[in-house]
Amino acid sequence: MAQVRPYRGVNAAQRIATRRRQLLEAGLDLLGGAPTPAELTVRAICSHSGLAARYFYESFVDKDAFVAAVFDQVVADIASTTQAVMAAAPPPERNQAAMTNIVRTIAEDVRVGRLLFSAHLANPVVMRKRAESGTLFALLSGQHARAALDFDPNEHISAAAHFVVGGVAQTLSAWLAGDLTLTPEQLMTSLGALIDQLADPRLYRNHD
Repeated sequence: MAQVRPYRGVNAAQRIATRRRQLLEAGLDLLGGAPTPAELTVRAICSHSGLAARYFYESFVDKDAFVAAVFDQVVADIASTTQAVMAAAPPPERNQAAMTNIVRTIAEDVRVGRLLFSAHLANPVVMRKRAESGTLFALLSGQHARAALDFDPNEHISAAAHFVVGGVAQTLSAWLAGDLTLTPEQLMTSLGALIDQLADPRLYRNHD
């Protein structure tokens, strides 16, 4: 196999990674940069990133794989930072820490909020990825609740976890659309307080 020599001190793998990041950033701009995004095309992605189409196809097999990668990167980033702030917070403050991080993240970069929660973004890959990530976050939420309450797994905890994930997503969607006029600080406090109300262990006992 022929060796690819470094170009200006940057090797081939680094150049590919840099171009991939440029493309992903362009995708986040195009998907979340406007309240109602235009149709996403490979041509638009390449134009926005300033890269030729051949560089798109060196990292992604098609547009759907690209959109999935944009979404996965955003979810991975927000999940990582949220888990970090929860781990650093005392147990009674973890829900508030999580909501503060999520609301602050989407307030600082509205593209992230629109990609994850906007009802106006109807890209089919995004819709599928939202459903997948919602299931994952519900699973993680349920695990956190079981650990906090020291309960064995049961359907009441699973139901509450799905309720939290769906309720938070709907609230953030309404906030992004302007249907809620709360400040970011008011929203993060309200969401944290609402989730704290679900800590009552009586909610998760089986009642036959």
